[in-house]
Amino acid sequence: MQQVIFGNAADESANRWGWFIGHFITPKDDPRSTEDLEVKWGIHKAGDCRSHWGVNEAATLSILINGKFRLQFQAQDVILSREGDYALWSAGMPHTWLAETDCTIVTVRWPSKTGDSVGKRK
Repeated sequence: MQQVIFGNAADESANRWGWFIGHFITPKDDPRSTEDLEVKWGIHKAGDCRSHWGVNEAATLSILINGKFRLQFQAQDVILSREGDYALWSAGMPHTWLAETDCTIVTVRWPSKTGDSVGKRK
């Protein structure tokens, strides 16, 4: 069955800490329910952070929409400060992050795995 799905990422992700595509979407026949990838619309206030090292079993891509966002890895910091700046890292890379200003980030992880979250997810 072919379908067109449309909506608002911020609205649809409000109860899932920003995540709106992935294995955790129900019902399972919804096209947004997939084990191939996860997508997050992250809206962060200045000072929001993940202060503990997080590690995922998925590759991750974070793209800055607006604001200033710092990703910290064990060997380096990456600052996303210009619209479209991105960071891509492999599965198993410990990381933390800090919203240096109010910002919006789109994050994509692949694959989407049950229990592979460093944060809470509904």
